[in-house]
Amino acid sequence: MFTGIVQGMAVVEEITAVTGLSTFAIRFPENSTENVTIGASVAINGTCLTVTRQDGNTLFFDAMQETLKLTTLGDLEPGHSVNFERAARIGDEIGGHLLSGHIHTTANVVDIIRPENNVTLWFEVPEPWARYIFAKGYIAINGASLTIGEVDGNRFNVHLIPETLRATTFGTIEKGMRVNIEIDSQTQTIVDTLARLGYNRPAPAL
Repeated sequence: MFTGIVQGMAVVEEITAVTGLSTFAIRFPENSTENVTIGASVAINGTCLTVTRQDGNTLFFDAMQETLKLTTLGDLEPGHSVNFERAARIGDEIGGHLLSGHIHTTANVVDIIRPENNVTLWFEVPEPWARYIFAKGYIAINGASLTIGEVDGNRFNVHLIPETLRATTFGTIEKGMRVNIEIDSQTQTIVDTLARLGYNRPAPAL
């Protein structure tokens, strides 16, 4: 379980691909891997991965082809930065909203607006997933818990303050990039329940 509060950025050092599996070697900032154990869960751009090996501040993760297909992990290359969050522990402050680290879909960055002292990002999700996106609702984008601003069809925006831009990969995001999306679980449950009662559109095909 995760909170959606990104703890920092890590750098992809190496990717080793074999049939059906890719291994990511990711270098973390100093002191951010203390007490990490093999088998621990870490969210990389919002995707829950399991630590398989450690070499100092470099952690290794395996991702199956299905994971690469359903997330943006397959787009990563050595040198790319990623958001990370270690799994939440009992007693941790929940500053965002609870996340599972299971990505529902991806979205494309369709516009970037840069007014003074903040940035507004517009995303486009596949049409079936728009039914879960509401103004002022929660959403996780690349592992960051964010509040949805405006919604226009299957497009929505979020407003980011300078600290968010500094502490996450959103500071270098570009138009056309893909991001991982995890829908708020409570919102999904409510919408799907209403759909079963005939008050909404059919659930998306998975």
